Amino acid sequence: MEFLELTFWNNTVLDYLVFLGVLALGFVLIFACGRIALRRLDAHQERTQSPYAQLSLLGIKRYLLPTAYFTLFYACTRMLHLDAKLEHVVGCLSVLFAVVMGAMFLASLATLFFTKLGKGKDSASLAIKWLIRISKIVIWGIALILLLDNVGVKITSLVTGLGIGGVALAFAAQSALSDIFCFFTIFFDKPFEIGDFIIAGEHMGNVEHIGVKTTRLRAIGGEQLIVSNADLTGSRIRNYKTMQQRRVCFTLGVTYDTSTEKLKEIPVLIRQIVEETENTTFGRVHFSAFSPFSLSIEVVYFVLSADYDVYMDINQRINLAIKDGFERLGVSFAFPTTTVQLQGKN
Repeated sequence: MEFLELTFWNNTVLDYLVFLGVLALGFVLIFACGRIALRRLDAHQERTQSPYAQLSLLGIKRYLLPTAYFTLFYACTRMLHLDAKLEHVVGCLSVLFAVVMGAMFLASLATLFFTKLGKGKDSASLAIKWLIRISKIVIWGIALILLLDNVGVKITSLVTGLGIGGVALAFAAQSALSDIFCFFTIFFDKPFEIGDFIIAGEHMGNVEHIGVKTTRLRAIGGEQLIVSNADLTGSRIRNYKTMQQRRVCFTLGVTYDTSTEKLKEIPVLIRQIVEETENTTFGRVHFSAFSPFSLSIEVVYFVLSADYDVYMDINQRINLAIKDGFERLGVSFAFPTTTVQLQGKN
């Protein structure tokens, strides 16, 4: 048994055998437990089709098992008497493994979170891709800084330089960055989505594409409007997607020679016309004012549809019915007139 007492690099042969034995036994146990857990989760996933079981399978394969193997190796190395250089190498490898696995895990969580956030939203695909890219860049950037700091590299000047460079870049690309941040504002706040008809300032049209810097609208005339995201979010936006009904208010003018009896009949006539028209709700009708050239009748009703074509069809039908009713009543529409009185000399 003298062979077991031989010493190599501060450790006996027995120490190395114990190290290898514990390492091999640990690898076998981890492998066996992993296979059992993976089989059960796989069977559960086939029965229930649960997405969480699938995520658990991927998590065990990608993160849990590699972490368990490396942790076992690191714990076994503590059983040996390592010199300073080798212990430093093992420590650096441990830090590298921990940082890389942590960054991979956080990047996967970020990808999963943003993917679920945009699930079922076709207009959000571009925003999701950018959010995933930015989150990965941030995570791996922090991981690199932590790794350099733990291996002994002085990162103070590097962080300072990155901060100054970031500020300079932000000032240089202020306009572009403003549009990009507005893009994320549109994504999270959702003032409009693809397919919505919107009016923003002097711009109006159907939203065709929401980009990182610009949004494209298809105008009523058929041309495409390309508007920066900053302009859109900085203006008042009228979105007609959620409109359930359209309020219609207009004023009719009748001539001053219209009798009081006919003025009383006009509201009854208009109310009857609106109530007999489909997809409408009557609001009110009043003899509202003595205007300079006419007696004003104000009419309000609601079209129970957001479709503009439906509104125009109903509007035309009601207008024609009012015109026909006024002709039957003998009521004339007023228009600007001037009466000139000539007075002759005696």
